[in-house]
Amino acid sequence: MEKFDYTAATAELEKIVAKIEDPQTSLDDIGALVKRSKELIGQCRDYLRGVRESIGEEA
Repeated sequence: MEKFDYTAATAELEKIVAKIEDPQTSLDDIGALVKRSKELIGQCRDYLRGVRESIGEEA
């Protein structure tokens, strides 16, 4: 399994937001973008939770 890249995930989320805000984006595409954003948000939360736990264990 490859290491999660938080910076790349947040950059992708920013691109998704821009696409969703673009009036040229179709509703079908928006649905797919929202689904992908939910996946990324979940991965980011898991990553941040892991970081928080590792910091808490070291303190």
